[in-house]
Amino acid sequence: MASGSAAQSAPPPTPVPKPAPFPGANAPTTPATKPASPVVPASPPQQDGAALDPRLSGVPIYPGAELLSSFDAGRGQQVFLLGSTMPYSDIVGFYKIQLRNNGSEVFKTPPMQQFDLGQFRSETMSYRPSIVVKDYTWMESPGYLHVAGTTEKRYRTVIQIVPATK
Repeated sequence: MASGSAAQSAPPPTPVPKPAPFPGANAPTTPATKPASPVVPASPPQQDGAALDPRLSGVPIYPGAELLSSFDAGRGQQVFLLGSTMPYSDIVGFYKIQLRNNGSEVFKTPPMQQFDLGQFRSETMSYRPSIVVKDYTWMESPGYLHVAGTTEKRYRTVIQIVPATK
């Protein structure tokens, strides 16, 4: 009976504290690890227009923009309409960088910006080669309504492209 009470009265072993390094002390030697490199957000890749239509070859297309329609403008020119759910300001900023110019403001309200792609030649062209970006959410509008068959979709911004004729 004495051995049973001795086993019950023995305290449990206490954990041994681990020493913490003090300021100025050398850290324990561990395998060398590289510090994590900062994460840099990737800019959206420029999409060449040839992916949508060969006649848009060399024209930068805003990533994610969808080809809505195209039509013959006469004199060998084609007009392409693209829609995007991204804000007008994002798309204008994209084209300012891609085309390396600020374009020109066509209208203040509703916002519309034009970027020239080449010179207008009245004897051979109906329209100036350009990219025109228009905000369709101005004055709380729900956006440009595009209907294809029975499918409806709204776009915040519409991009009109008249490529330079070759």
